[in-house]
Amino acid sequence: MKYTFPVTRTTHPKQKPDEDHLVFGQHFTDHMFVMEYDEGKGWHDGQIIPYGNISIDPASCVLHYAQMMFEGMKAYKTPDGHVQLFRPYMNAKRLNRTNERMCMPPMDEELFVEAVKATVRNDIDWVPSKPGTSLYIRPFIISDEVSFSVLPAKHYRFLIILCPSGPYYAANMGKLSATRIYVEDEFIRAAQGGTGFAKVGGNYAGGMKASQKAIACQCKDVLWLDAAEHKYVEEIGTSNAFFIIGDEVITAPLDGTILPGITRDSVITLLREWGYTVSERKLSLGDVFAASQDGTLKEIYATGTAAVISPIGTLCYQGKDYLVNGNQVGPVAQRLSATLYRIQTATQSDPKGWTVRVDA
Repeated sequence: MKYTFPVTRTTHPKQKPDEDHLVFGQHFTDHMFVMEYDEGKGWHDGQIIPYGNISIDPASCVLHYAQMMFEGMKAYKTPDGHVQLFRPYMNAKRLNRTNERMCMPPMDEELFVEAVKATVRNDIDWVPSKPGTSLYIRPFIISDEVSFSVLPAKHYRFLIILCPSGPYYAANMGKLSATRIYVEDEFIRAAQGGTGFAKVGGNYAGGMKASQKAIACQCKDVLWLDAAEHKYVEEIGTSNAFFIIGDEVITAPLDGTILPGITRDSVITLLREWGYTVSERKLSLGDVFAASQDGTLKEIYATGTAAVISPIGTLCYQGKDYLVNGNQVGPVAQRLSATLYRIQTATQSDPKGWTVRVDA
């Protein structure tokens, strides 16, 4: 089914930020997508309107019971001037898994992707072209029914907003650099049966306390441990974690407590194609430190939409630092980062069909 959406153009276009000084989440494009849901009617009246404040009743469910979700995506400009998305149908599938867990209505995958494409296409001149830059895409759904009942809402709003984004490693001229990570052994991110696999705001708000501790220790992010035993490594910040020990690449299994990352899936696919043994299994923090001591810990890196590949050079645990690969970027992280960026920007062939043209 082909979807089309009416457009109301802004009468006050913004000045675009300097591509050399893009700050994530600070500059937003001229327009946004909005669509409503009513029980019995479904999703309806999708449209693109000027970016601006939204009106919401103070008794709306989302403000009190956090019934909401969001996604994170990017659009990339190719050398020939086209713009493309990276695996948007996986975002659509994940959105529906989150919605099901949060008792929110599903959305047709094609409707989701077409809404994203239309929104980006409408502000296509905001997609930056300098190496390492992209247009970050934030689709989200809120329950704005006016009610204090702790029950699923019957009315929702779906919005998409866009912001140009610079290189994640801007301080290092866009080149990968190893980061320092704080191992959190007091607070937890998610537990079995909870919402760890869902992309919901509460997962992120609940992690801020640990982030404060990490910052106080001069660390960039947090390595989360499992909730039951505080023993097994799970995620790094809001990203999936990978550990290379000996000849094995290990990442936590999708058992309900970690986010099924799209970059994670892409990395696993590439590594297996390259001949690496990839295990989705539990890995104890003790085994990580033992490998660090005996020299078999080769690399640790995180994967996610924002940084794509984020190498880890130091683990800080209970006041002690554990170096990883001499605090240097490893060859596997380097190769993955370069390969994914080339696919995303069409400077390398895409035989798997991971990219989708926006302006086709």
